[in-house]
Amino acid sequence: MRHHRGEMLDTTHSDAAPPQDEPRGCLFALSQPPLMIFLAVIGCLLLTAALHDLLWL
Repeated sequence: MRHHRGEMLDTTHSDAAPPQDEPRGCLFALSQPPLMIFLAVIGCLLLTAALHDLLWL
């Protein structure tokens, strides 16, 4: 079965596809694992620095 370019279905304007101009909020950004890992590392560093200042200095 060979398909030529003229016989392929055009799926770029499908009704089932979500709209691309839909705004995404802050909760979508925070649900991304790399961002959460980065924020957790920064939070741990800040917590470590704060505990160091409070307990050992």
